[in-house]
Amino acid sequence: MDNNVETVFTYRSYSPQDTEQLAAAIAAVSTAGLVIGLDGDLGAGKTAFSQSFARHLGVEGIVSSPTFTIIKEYKGRLPLYHMDVYRISFQEADELGLDEYFYGQGVCLVEWSSIIQELMPPRHMHIHMETTGLDERIITVTGIGEPYGELCRDLSQKWG
Repeated sequence: MDNNVETVFTYRSYSPQDTEQLAAAIAAVSTAGLVIGLDGDLGAGKTAFSQSFARHLGVEGIVSSPTFTIIKEYKGRLPLYHMDVYRISFQEADELGLDEYFYGQGVCLVEWSSIIQELMPPRHMHIHMETTGLDERIITVTGIGEPYGELCRDLSQKWG
C-alpha cells in the first residue's frame, strides 16, 4: 500500500468531554513511534486535546503547552513528547533533531505541525481542529499512510 494514501475521519465535538473522548480513543491504541500533528486556530483546543491524550496515556501531573520550551517530555504508558513549534522557524525546527523523537520509542504530539510539514514523517496522523461554536469543534483526523489509515477507519467505524 502506498505510504502517502490519506484516510480522513471527521468528528463533531459538542463539548470538551467529546474532545476528550476522541483523545482517549487515540491514546488507547497508541504505540511507540506514533506521530500526531495538531493544527487549528488559537483556542481551537490543541492543548486541551494534548492534555486529555496525555492523561489517557497515563501521564500524571500537569501537562501544559510547551510554547516557550518547544518540547516537553512526559512519562506514561509510553514516553510522550509534546511539542509546540509555533514560535520557531522552519530552520530552527530542522536543527532540533526532531527525527530522534519521531522515530523513537514514544508518542509525539506536535502542535502547529503545519509549520514544519516538510519535517514530519511521511506517515503520521494529522488532526485539524476548527471552532464552530463556543464549545463546538469539527475535528478532522487524517491518517497518512499505515497504520494511521487503519486508526482513522477504526475511529470512523466507532463514531461514523
